Amino acid sequence: MTYKQIKWMILFIPTITVGIWEYVRHQFLLPYISMDLGNWLTPVLVYFVSVTFLNRLFHMLEKIQQELQAERAVKVALEAREQLAKELHDGIAQSVFLLSVKVDRLEFDSDQAKYDEEVFQIRKTVREVNRYVRQAIANLRYAATPETLTLRRETLSEKVKQVAEEVLVPIEVEWSIPDELLTPKEKVELLASIREAVVNIQKHAQASKGWIKGEPAANRPGWSVVIQDNGIGFKSDPDQLGDSYGLLIMQERAKEMNWGFRISSEKGYTVVELQNL
Repeated sequence: MTYKQIKWMILFIPTITVGIWEYVRHQFLLPYISMDLGNWLTPVLVYFVSVTFLNRLFHMLEKIQQELQAERAVKVALEAREQLAKELHDGIAQSVFLLSVKVDRLEFDSDQAKYDEEVFQIRKTVREVNRYVRQAIANLRYAATPETLTLRRETLSEKVKQVAEEVLVPIEVEWSIPDELLTPKEKVELLASIREAVVNIQKHAQASKGWIKGEPAANRPGWSVVIQDNGIGFKSDPDQLGDSYGLLIMQERAKEMNWGFRISSEKGYTVVELQNL
């Protein structure tokens, strides 16, 4: 029995039952059953029909609903796996293949300058692979399924604070950007950029303190994020990133997302700023 047939039967069975009962009562049972008794017997008969027939139909309806939900969950899981496979192929698999080619070339390269350049490119590719992995995992976490919608998700502010706690340098976080201002992809990319900047503070800045400030734009629907530290800053022009592959990846990521990217040394502080355009 189909879902539509069950719904129509639930609607019509009580109506048809009452109609047949009233016809039989008035045509054949009126000499034996008084009007008051017949009026009392009508809801009893409807209740009896509901308990016997409608209750079974409701169980059938619930079973069909459960089967539909199970099929929907399987479909969502398959779509998520397909998306993950696509991202693994497009990003990670190709990058790993590129790494293997570059490593093979290093074995036969005697030019030190070219050797250093290849090592730099390998490090950069490794960072890209790490980025693809994080993005693929995050995309699965943000998949909207009936099950995951009921679970509590961490806000971006909480995730930023977790990133700040991953390093030994004290990082002060001031965050007022509503999650609704960013898409899931923007959250992933922004969090990855913040993590990159925080790691750089610990590894290269020799700083005693850092700050992360995220706030919505004043006159337009946008936002701005500033990562700042009191470290040694840049020994050269900050616009020439050179072999700072972490900052290069941040710059490329900002370009892909159509964000503004700025890095500077100001009054003894190094400032990295990201903002949507």
